Amino acid sequence: MSSSRFRSFVAGMLVGNSAPHLATAITGRRHLTPLAGRDSGPGANAAWGMINLLSGLLLLSPDRHRAPASWNSDLLAFEAGVAAFATWQVVAERILRVTVRG
Repeated sequence: MSSSRFRSFVAGMLVGNSAPHLATAITGRRHLTPLAGRDSGPGANAAWGMINLLSGLLLLSPDRHRAPASWNSDLLAFEAGVAAFATWQVVAERILRVTVRG
């Protein structure tokens, strides 16, 4: 796997992780974050969601020494990262009950 595709895959995972945290922040609910633990409130989720989103976007930023290319296989790697994270999250919640209670 090329460096570019690996970065795109990791970026997809980070962007995928940002969505539930930002949704939690917007809806005023609580959700596990590394910043404040299991009962992280909206502020911690907003911060963690933005950290993940911005980190993912920074990984996608083009190399300064090359003209931006088309997505090609990098888009597939990004989408695979989002899908891998979403799959892991579903399995973790269903089996390990990491954040879902009851």
